[in-house]
Amino acid sequence: MAWSKADWRAKPRVQMPDYPDADALAAVEAKLARYPLLVFAGEARTLRAELAAAGRGEAFLLQGGDCAESFAEFSSDNIRDTFKVMLQMAMVLTYGAKVPVVKVGRMAGQFAKPRSAPMEVKDGVELPSYRGDIVNELAFTEAARMPDPAKMLEAYTQAAATLNLLRAFSKGGFADVHQVHQWTLGFAQGERAAQYRDMASRIQDTLDFMTAAGLTSANNSELATVDFYTSHEALLLEYEEALCRQDSLTGQWVAGSGHMIWIGDRTRQPDGAHVEFCRGVSNPIGLKCGPTTSEDDLKVLIEKLNPDNDMGRLTLIARFGAGKVGDHLPRLIRTVEKIGANVVWSCDPMHGNTIKSSSGYKTRPFDSVLREVQEFFAIHRAEGTVPGGVHFEMTGQDVTECTGGVRAVTDEDLSDRYHTACDPRLNASQALELAFLVAEELSGLRAERARAAS
Repeated sequence: MAWSKADWRAKPRVQMPDYPDADALAAVEAKLARYPLLVFAGEARTLRAELAAAGRGEAFLLQGGDCAESFAEFSSDNIRDTFKVMLQMAMVLTYGAKVPVVKVGRMAGQFAKPRSAPMEVKDGVELPSYRGDIVNELAFTEAARMPDPAKMLEAYTQAAATLNLLRAFSKGGFADVHQVHQWTLGFAQGERAAQYRDMASRIQDTLDFMTAAGLTSANNSELATVDFYTSHEALLLEYEEALCRQDSLTGQWVAGSGHMIWIGDRTRQPDGAHVEFCRGVSNPIGLKCGPTTSEDDLKVLIEKLNPDNDMGRLTLIARFGAGKVGDHLPRLIRTVEKIGANVVWSCDPMHGNTIKSSSGYKTRPFDSVLREVQEFFAIHRAEGTVPGGVHFEMTGQDVTECTGGVRAVTDEDLSDRYHTACDPRLNASQALELAFLVAEELSGLRAERARAAS
């Protein structure tokens, strides 16, 4: 079907702001359209190939990062710390899965957030909801909550700086496998410390063997560098369109805002603006699938977003909530299998497990997050399909936003370091613990399949 990058404007739009000054918006869009792309078509093609391997069980997707990136919290230290934890998680997952881990950050573009209601009321005052720093501001004032198109320019600048630093970290020696493992060794403490220390020791033995065999970062660059990709929800389509360009090599259109973009559970209407935009770009596309995703809608969405049925093009990101995965994931898996669709299955155990704590804070219990991951693996095991990845909201900072984990964050602890502007994130310790537990699932699955094949 014919497609142009502005076709979404004729489709029903949801979860997007209404800018009061149309001329100011047009000026910002025109300026962004002259800016260089943040990512390149060749990088997006490489990521598609790596995701295709994840869909076949030959790799595993680790996607993680901020709920919503903040202008105020932007710093090289925060970028470094989140990248560092992602590397640690990938190290542990690689050991458990015995396949490469595809590392994709929710970074350098994750500025916009969907909201459950367009307006927010406090003390009898009604104002537009906060939709992320690319749209408006968190402060509850009329001026702060007014959508401002100029914020797209600030988001672009921050994304460019973030990508610059990530590329330096990933290729400049910071990602050396031996250094990453040394960071991880100090983690193991608490109730499950023994099993974590055991896995860490086995990883160390492997690294020692590689060194003895002459495989060091000094003579093998792959041990000192990583490929790291960026992703975000393609929510603010004026921003996405302005950074969408035609690849000079292939003639295909590429979303230049990030290597991978996804469609949220609130914006996946088959005839909606977000699906219309995403169907025309060549990047890998993610699609969030929640409890209300119907089999019929899923079939239509798969056909629209991946008409050539290429593995690696479409990642279905399941998000149901602990205890509800069995009610929904099997029917969606069977729908995909019935039509012979090639998709990557990923688990988002965050969004379906958000609750309000007794102390009044929005939080996510670590045990619920873990339970949803375990249910995701169990169902894929039962269906004979491939659990291709995981998708977490996490940070490298020592925040107290999700309860539980080896550090045993309690409801009373939430107020200590609750910094998120939107949804609660796993802290560094909780994220790494979850990686150990996912690695155990992957290791068990690998052992089962080896037994079945013998």
